[in-house]
Amino acid sequence: MAKTRMVHQFGMGTSIRSRNYTEASARAIRDALWHNSLNLADAFGFPKMAMLIDVEIGVQQPEAVDSDALLGIFPYGQPRISVAKGGLDVNKPDGSGTTVIANAAVIVSFDMERSHE
Repeated sequence: MAKTRMVHQFGMGTSIRSRNYTEASARAIRDALWHNSLNLADAFGFPKMAMLIDVEIGVQQPEAVDSDALLGIFPYGQPRISVAKGGLDVNKPDGSGTTVIANAAVIVSFDMERSHE
């Protein structure tokens, strides 16, 4: 396979009150995706399901992210989620909680070698 990167999209999401790392991650992914309308699959004559989607999430507590729950965000393609330490936790000044900030990088690729069937 000749996996060829076509697009990088970046986003940020927060969980202001509930300290929910999965929800902050979901918002970061949506932020990256919903700001663009890309017709790459059509432009190259591929079905949308052929999109290879690599998602990198950064949060302070990677183990608190339910990666499987994030897969449902993608209407098509073949998403793969990886979570690493990153993002930011911001404590509220009155000590009443923490705001979670997640960062997402969404990378869309295609196998540019077509089969000759």
